[in-house]
Amino acid sequence: MAEELLPDLYLIRIPLPGSPLGWVNSYVIKGIDRNLVIDTGLNRRECLEAMHVGLGEIEVDLKRTDFYITHMHADHIGLVPRLVEDTSIVYINRPDKEYMEFMENGGGWEAITGFARLNGFPAKELQAALSNHPGYKYGTEVIPETSAVEEGDTFRYGGYCFRAISTPGHTKGHSCLYEPAKKVLVSGDHILFDITPNITCWTREGNPLKSYIASLDKIYSLHVDQVLPGHRRLSGNCRNRINELKGHHRSRLEEALSILKQGPKSAYEVASMMTWDIDCDSWEAFPASQKWFATGEAIAHLRYLEESGQVFSENKAGSIVFNNAIVGP
Repeated sequence: MAEELLPDLYLIRIPLPGSPLGWVNSYVIKGIDRNLVIDTGLNRRECLEAMHVGLGEIEVDLKRTDFYITHMHADHIGLVPRLVEDTSIVYINRPDKEYMEFMENGGGWEAITGFARLNGFPAKELQAALSNHPGYKYGTEVIPETSAVEEGDTFRYGGYCFRAISTPGHTKGHSCLYEPAKKVLVSGDHILFDITPNITCWTREGNPLKSYIASLDKIYSLHVDQVLPGHRRLSGNCRNRINELKGHHRSRLEEALSILKQGPKSAYEVASMMTWDIDCDSWEAFPASQKWFATGEAIAHLRYLEESGQVFSENKAGSIVFNNAIVGP
């Protein structure tokens, strides 16, 4: 079902069966000559059916439709190859485009799982975590041909002129769309209201949490009356939510530091002692896929603490172990 939010701008909720996210908010801008679909859902029958129903209700011709993908995660790009026509242009930020091409050329998942083992993720649980990872199960069958988006690029559809804003953190190249005249922000997974975006790290390079906080500050400076997020509820004050998200990560960093005061630990061990909003009685009861996301988030926070000099890491018996660098109680 398509819901008109603003003139010629529609919301189609694309279901994500079995996912705690519930659904993806796919936005459609109808224009006289061309239409734009922003984010699509997983490569699943349920997603495809919901998209076709919504597009049919507002009479969108896919032959006159382009696609803007806020970031490379499968719940946002997975359905694209089943929707594009020869006349379509698929836009995505350059860093995510380059990473998808790297993954398509092989070795990507192997490198990620190897880094997970290095950070304490048990080898016996890795296959279960990978098998149930949405990006692995429901990603694109074929990486579509894409056009790289750069900071400041503009997109004119249906009386709107959106500007691309680079907001790395959730992924290396995540980008939002901002319409300054109408003060509308399509935030993807950069700003969500009911849940906090997952900030993870699965490589030796980069500081995703530092990038994410800087990206939040960039958006804070904009005048935004309406946020259109990638999941869940649409209503909320942009600047208030940014303050809440930054506070959430401050608490996460403090929690990780407190855990390391008990002694050196791997990222997996730190994750097992952090608090998570998951309906499980113990870490052992967590599904392997949730342990995966939790461990990735723990690595991101430990990386931030390490680069700020508050913890240090060392390699012990082939595993990365983190230590509290601050002396005192």
